[in-house]
Amino acid sequence: MQWRNTSARYGLVSVLLHWSVALVVFGLFGLGFWMVGLSYYDPWRQSAPDLHKSIGILLFVVMLLRVLWRLLNPAPAPLASHGKLTRQASRLGHALLYLGLFGVMLSGYLISTADGRGIEVFGLFSVPATLSGIAQQEDIAGAIHEYLAWGLVIFAGLHGLAALKHHFIDRDSTLLRMFGR
Repeated sequence: MQWRNTSARYGLVSVLLHWSVALVVFGLFGLGFWMVGLSYYDPWRQSAPDLHKSIGILLFVVMLLRVLWRLLNPAPAPLASHGKLTRQASRLGHALLYLGLFGVMLSGYLISTADGRGIEVFGLFSVPATLSGIAQQEDIAGAIHEYLAWGLVIFAGLHGLAALKHHFIDRDSTLLRMFGR
């Protein structure tokens, strides 16, 4: 498998970025869903949010690299069997996934830095609080974070179903290309 995309298929870097981001997003969603139900006395009450934040910051870095990679290494050409509507839906869907990801991460940052403290990332470095002290910042950003997270995983699920539709019903190579084939 090649590192870079070709006109016909995705390269190894794009494939790894796609699937690792997907796994991390669903993992963070599961962790977030679980941690909001923790009681005050649960030993994970502090550790789970710290883990969630640290992984979220690293995901943000990976997404910046992913956008840069996409700009420097364009996606393969659409399949000839895809009509204009399918191509437009694909572009819109991918744009919404990227916007949703960055929206979830930005709102998470605003929740975590509302009190003016930075975010410790696995004890290795700290991301400073640059926007804080906004009225009801934590509550508003928290609501946005929750709604965007739900929207993102639902839309990502639909994205996966669309890939399966292409594979099993349309019998085209859309899904196979995302495995580098």
